[in-house]
Amino acid sequence: MTKKHGFPAFFALFTFVLLMISAQEFEPQGRRASQPTKAYLVGGQRHGVSFFPLANYPQIKPKVPGQIDFQHYHTYDESVSILNTWAKDYPNLVDLYSVGKSFEGRDIWQITITNKAAGKDTDKPAMFVEGGRHSGEVTASECALWIGWYILSHYGQDPEITKLVDTKTLYLKPKNNPDGSDLYLLTAQSNRSTVRPYDDDGDGLLDEDPPEDLDGDGYILQMRKKVEPGKGTMIADPADKSGRLMIRATDGKGDYIVYSEGIDNDGDGRFNEDGLGGLDLHRNYPENWRPMPGLDFTGRGYTQGGSGEYPLSEPETRAVVMFLLEHPNVSVGQTMDTSVPMLLHGPSTSRMDESMFPEDAKIYKYFDTEGKKITGYARAGDSYYDYSVGNRGARGGAQAPAAPEPGAELRGSPIFGHSPDFGYFTYGSIWYGDELWNGGQLKDYDGDGRVTPLEQLRYIDEELGGKYFTPWHKFNHPQLGEVEIGGFNPKFWSQNPPAELLEEWIKKEGLFNLLLFKSLPQVKIASTGIVPVAKEPGTFEIVSVFTNEGFLPTALKQADRVKIVRPDSVQVALPSGLEFVGSRARQEIGYLQPKQLKEVRWKVKGSIKSDAEAEVTISSTRGGVEKAKFKLALPK
Repeated sequence: MTKKHGFPAFFALFTFVLLMISAQEFEPQGRRASQPTKAYLVGGQRHGVSFFPLANYPQIKPKVPGQIDFQHYHTYDESVSILNTWAKDYPNLVDLYSVGKSFEGRDIWQITITNKAAGKDTDKPAMFVEGGRHSGEVTASECALWIGWYILSHYGQDPEITKLVDTKTLYLKPKNNPDGSDLYLLTAQSNRSTVRPYDDDGDGLLDEDPPEDLDGDGYILQMRKKVEPGKGTMIADPADKSGRLMIRATDGKGDYIVYSEGIDNDGDGRFNEDGLGGLDLHRNYPENWRPMPGLDFTGRGYTQGGSGEYPLSEPETRAVVMFLLEHPNVSVGQTMDTSVPMLLHGPSTSRMDESMFPEDAKIYKYFDTEGKKITGYARAGDSYYDYSVGNRGARGGAQAPAAPEPGAELRGSPIFGHSPDFGYFTYGSIWYGDELWNGGQLKDYDGDGRVTPLEQLRYIDEELGGKYFTPWHKFNHPQLGEVEIGGFNPKFWSQNPPAELLEEWIKKEGLFNLLLFKSLPQVKIASTGIVPVAKEPGTFEIVSVFTNEGFLPTALKQADRVKIVRPDSVQVALPSGLEFVGSRARQEIGYLQPKQLKEVRWKVKGSIKSDAEAEVTISSTRGGVEKAKFKLALPK
């Protein structure tokens, strides 16, 4: 069932000398042109990462081949194998299918988890969970796999999980971006998101200056070059007696220049400024999308780096949006990244109290509060302020107008084409884009409220045997002469947790996602009966009471505003011999709030046979469908 996407058997020898350069034609991304742009690429290939040698990270090795564990990172092939195993082992609970093809042609696999015997997935309230959108943020994929493993392994053992799977649906996609994930896990390379060629440095060439693993250790580390005092920008940190840490020189006496490991392929004096790809799948959503820098022809508007040629230009993002629009039964979405960490949602261009309906904002704030208790994260909130100002200064990735208004720094930094905005403003759901891992901010040894690089280094030395910082070692660089290569591990420290800490981080985020899953709306038929109508012989009323047993309403206010949902409706199917009087079989009842009771009456007339039955149905876009037959027995 699974289509295999491996690497060619032959790999060219990789050296520190200038790599072979060749030209191919690609339509440029992010800038309009009347003719294709020349893309100078490595080894004459572009579709696939096979022109780079494979790395051999211990962090991607399972404890037992063929068995799932969460002390390592799963490659695309391994994760697909796990999904196939689940589909085979739980045929009554799991469906496996491809929702689309990635840029390089890999299937984007997804599973549906629900008890098929208890109804169709589309007739049940649903949650959508995705990981692996950004190439290097592989912790998110592990969390998605953990959620699937936890639910399936506890079904039939844990009554709460069993009821969830019987009555709800989970749509689960571990790797939205399989190309980038394997690029990250199988080679020294990394990129922001999709591997589609892109002109990062604006020189008209695509991907012409990627980094190189010069010392062959599988990582793109830092290079430091000793220069005369005053001609550098960095110095060895005097607080670090081992001489491993570098800090910026503030007195004009820097004696080191620090580079990213690699060579200046295009001879422009810069290193690694145009690596593989560069677009951002998390800026490619249609809600509040903005064009790439250089395509605002007034020069006064907002643009968004990485946004793509147009909204949903990337197949990976298009697969998400189309699936969700075809499955409006989804009330909650979660698309995870790394590494702040925080519980993150919209809005991305304003504060939530300015743009959300108060009723909806209240629900988000509840989940923010409860989520922080579960995860231990210090922050939760909107992307516009809490993310950009509270965690990363004013770095939202957006290019603001040249002269921002006074006080703009207090308003945060906008992000455009962002999935949480699509999830709420277009799709009308509760939608989180949580950030996992904290970049190594693990232990505040001196209790001053911050974790310094020196404290990170101490943790690595004392708790992890020193293996996530590569000591500086000399290397004869073909362009710079003698340099030293070293630094923090860029993949399994700075961007993702060490494999030793992985399960701790994905479990606490996974438990928050389980809270969201448990909070879905759920319509129920509370009671149904029949009573005679006074002074109207042969006329009766069918009386039914309906409720919503879930935590969420059957529609957020925003969902009703954008008409992504229909009002809840109820219907009665009568046996022969009865007909409706002054009413229709189907009635709309608005949207049910949690624990609300809604009584509906149908007036009917005719003769009732002794064994006659009617069927009542409540149907809700997001609250599910329930049917119940009942005997038309008059009270004695």
